[in-house]
Amino acid sequence: MKAIANLICLGALALAGAAAAQPAYGPEDEGRRFDDGSRVVCEDVEVQRNSTDPNRVGGTVAGAVIGGLVGNQVGSGDGRKLATAGGAIAGGAIGRKVQGDRQEAAGDRIVETRCQRVRR
Repeated sequence: MKAIANLICLGALALAGAAAAQPAYGPEDEGRRFDDGSRVVCEDVEVQRNSTDPNRVGGTVAGAVIGGLVGNQVGSGDGRKLATAGGAIAGGAIGRKVQGDRQEAAGDRIVETRCQRVRR
């Protein structure tokens, strides 16, 4: 068992090292060509910044609580339990969507130049 854990750790370290070995390209590298026929291409991308809750945890939790409370008002016995669980799941999904829409409408947007190596 310990040998398997060691192999997993070594594999994870090897993957991390391989990812870190890839160079980063900037706007100054645009048009640079390599011997294998690849080149560096840059593009301007609009990205959102200044989001205080990027994972939308607050909206999900609030929606789940409200949905669970509403679902608890429906049915009796096992049906009430099922309605409570269903209401919590649906409310969480709705709360996450609402918060995402509000963040997208109110978020700051900036334009970043992102460059990558394109292979043929």
